[in-house]
Amino acid sequence: MEAAQTSDVEMDLPPEYCRYRDEGCDLAESCLDCPFPKCIFDEPGGKQRWLKRLRAREMARLFTTQGKGIKELALMFDVSQRTVQRALKVVLGDSTRRGVKKNERRF
Repeated sequence: MEAAQTSDVEMDLPPEYCRYRDEGCDLAESCLDCPFPKCIFDEPGGKQRWLKRLRAREMARLFTTQGKGIKELALMFDVSQRTVQRALKVVLGDSTRRGVKKNERRF
């Protein structure tokens, strides 16, 4: 009877016994060459979250190194000024936006 049950159920084989095409995604040519430790598509909102963080880091870089203003960054990235402010707060911290360097905080 057990033999009949196992033939009705597909076996779950380990990956080394299965053939599949590693086509990757738009972020990496193949899954085996992916720069991420865990597939971002496995995380809820993974790709969108990663792209937002990348955008926020770029905003912070332009803000600090090239002296771009919030209004200018909003126009460059086609977002609202408030979105730029939130991104800078996340990347640089609240005190940096107010003109106090992060390592010069007073307690």
